[in-house]
Amino acid sequence: MAQFGLAHLNGVQEVGGSNPPAPTNQGYSILLFDSSGYNFIVEGWVNLQYILIKEGLMRRVGIGLIGFGTIGSGVVKILKERGRELSEKVGCDLRIKRIVDKDITSARCVKVDRRLLSTNVDGLLTDPEIDVVIELIGGIHPAKEFVSRALKEGKDVITANKALLAEKGEELFKIASEQGREILFEASVCGGIPILKILKEGLCANRIESLLGIVNGTTNYILTQMEEEGCEIEKALEKAKKEGIAEADASLDIQGIDSQHKICLLSSLIFGNYLRLENIFCEGIERIRVKDLEYARDFGYAIKLLGIVRRFSEKEIGVYVYPALIPQTQLLSKVRGAFNALSIKGDVVGELFFYGKGAGMFPTASAVVADLLDIVSRRSKGKREDIRRGSKEKICLRKIEDLEKSYYIRFLAVDQPGVLAAIARCLGEQKVSIASVIQKEREESKVVPIVMMTHYARERDVQRALKEIDRLPVVKERLAIRIEE
Repeated sequence: MAQFGLAHLNGVQEVGGSNPPAPTNQGYSILLFDSSGYNFIVEGWVNLQYILIKEGLMRRVGIGLIGFGTIGSGVVKILKERGRELSEKVGCDLRIKRIVDKDITSARCVKVDRRLLSTNVDGLLTDPEIDVVIELIGGIHPAKEFVSRALKEGKDVITANKALLAEKGEELFKIASEQGREILFEASVCGGIPILKILKEGLCANRIESLLGIVNGTTNYILTQMEEEGCEIEKALEKAKKEGIAEADASLDIQGIDSQHKICLLSSLIFGNYLRLENIFCEGIERIRVKDLEYARDFGYAIKLLGIVRRFSEKEIGVYVYPALIPQTQLLSKVRGAFNALSIKGDVVGELFFYGKGAGMFPTASAVVADLLDIVSRRSKGKREDIRRGSKEKICLRKIEDLEKSYYIRFLAVDQPGVLAAIARCLGEQKVSIASVIQKEREESKVVPIVMMTHYARERDVQRALKEIDRLPVVKERLAIRIEE
C-alpha cells in the first residue's frame, strides 16, 4: 500500500497513513511514497486525483452498459480515451464493468476487453460493483423492465430512451424516488444540445413562457431536401436513409411521434407535471408537398416540424407537435439539414436560441457521459435530483381545437368558374376570414392550385369549414398548415 506525505515548500510537514490528505492550494504539494516509506513514487507539484487513480486508491464507480450499438460504442470510446480526465473532474475512478448486447461479435469503432462483453443482462443488473446503468437499447420493452430492476437494485440509471420515458416515465421516476436513485436522460432530447440541463439549472430563475423547437433532425433534413432539391417526400426520405439519417422505418419521425415524445419530456420538465402522451396533439409532415414549400417561400415563410410548449396564463398551457409556417426573419427558419434548434422565452432572461446536432454517435454519447459525471458528482455528496423542477400545481391543457392561429391553406380544385366563391363561402360561414389568396398555374390534370392565407381563426372553426369544403366535388385535395408568427 502506498503512503502519502504532505509537504510544504519548506520541508516535509507530515508523513504517514494510507488515506490521502485533503487537497490544498496553499503552497503544498503531494509526495507519494512506496510501501517502505522511503522511496518517492511521485514528488513535486502533481495532480492528486491522478495519483489516486494510478494507485487504485480513488473511490471506484462501476458502470454497466446495456446496448453496444452506435451510441453505446460512442460512450465507450469517450470513456476509454478520456477516462483519466473525466475521473479527475469528478474525483472518482470511472470504470466500465460490463457491456451487454445481443451481438457481442461484430466490430465496433472502439476495441474493448472481451471479458467485459456479455449477453447476460441479469448478471449486469445484479452485479454489486456496478453503480450506474446506462440503457441504450431503445423501445419500451424490455427497456422498462431493465431500468426498473436496475433502480430496485440500488443503481442510478442513464438513458437516451425518449419513448420509454414519455410513455412510462411517471412510473419509473416514482420507483427511482422510492429507491433514492436517479434517472438522467439528457441524451433523449436534442442530442448534443444540453437543453435539459439548461432548463433545470441555467434557466431555473425563469418561468418559461414558450419553447418552439425543431427536435427531430430526420424531418428537418427531409424538408430541407424537398426545398433545395425539389424532390417529394418519398425521394427525400430515401436519400435520408442512404445517408444514415433516417431509420429503415422512419414512420415515428415522419408522423411527428418522435417529436411528440421529446416535447412531452420537455414540457414535464418545464411545468413540473407529467403530461400524458395522448393529450399532446401530434401531426406529421407526410402530406406536405414541394409546392407547399415553394408557396410558403413566396409568402416569406419556411415550413418546419415544430414541438411547441406555450404558457397562455398562470393556469393554462399548450403543448403541440405540428408542421408550421415560420417567418423567414426568424432564426428557426434558417435551420437546415439534420440539425436541431430551440427558441426559448423566459420571463426574466427573454428570448434565447440553441442550435446543434440532435443525433448521431458522438453528440448523443456526449450527453450520456455528461449525465454520468452529474450522477457521480451528486452521489459523492449524498444528493439526488428530481426531474420535476416546476411548481407541480394543477394546470389546464388547452386543446388544439381551442387554439387561435392564422392558417396557410392550399387547395387543388377543378379549373372552372365559381370554385373560389364556393370555397370562400364555406370559410365565411364559419367566420374564417381570408387575408390573401393566390391562384397558381394550372397543373396537367386540369386542376389549379389555390393558396389562401387567413386572419386569426379558431382551430375548431377552420376544421369545420374544411370539412364543408371537402364535400365540394370540385375540390380534389387540400392542406392546412398553422402559422407561427
